[in-house]
Amino acid sequence: MRRFLDTLYRLGGYISALQLFIIMVMVVLQVSGRILDKALLTLGMKSLGLQVPGLAELAGFLLLGATFTGLAYTLTVGGHIRVDLLHRALPGKVQRALDILVTVIASAITGYGIWFSVLLAYDSYDFGDLSIGMVPVPLWIPQAVMVVGLVWLLIALIDALVGLITGRITRIKDEAPQE
Repeated sequence: MRRFLDTLYRLGGYISALQLFIIMVMVVLQVSGRILDKALLTLGMKSLGLQVPGLAELAGFLLLGATFTGLAYTLTVGGHIRVDLLHRALPGKVQRALDILVTVIASAITGYGIWFSVLLAYDSYDFGDLSIGMVPVPLWIPQAVMVVGLVWLLIALIDALVGLITGRITRIKDEAPQE
């Protein structure tokens, strides 16, 4: 089970990285097209009008996907920002209790987010909502990716909670996947 969960978290990280890579490729193509068009105009030739339609909107959807699909992986490798000034000043047993409490609260907040994100995606699907940009994208698609990322995060939080309770891990940030 441990191997499966670590693979699941890593998969989320890879999917997140792929989405960021796609954003980069689209931006590079857009900038290259503009440079080429400008060069052609400077040489007195006709512009080709090269551009990626709906780039800003598609990049926004991909960024949403990259953010949410990468949450679980980022948690398991200790990449989330954690303010631990108080935590470090507390005795070990209190630190552990605080970690458990914070993980329970984070799990509850994530579950709440999942519930309302599912409702939002369902409403978008039910009403046939489309984005209003150049490329009409059914809104339930990026919203469903958000739900998947939140479910992944909830799995990682519950995994961390079980690890904290059983003593398998001492802190959430110590739970890096074994390579």
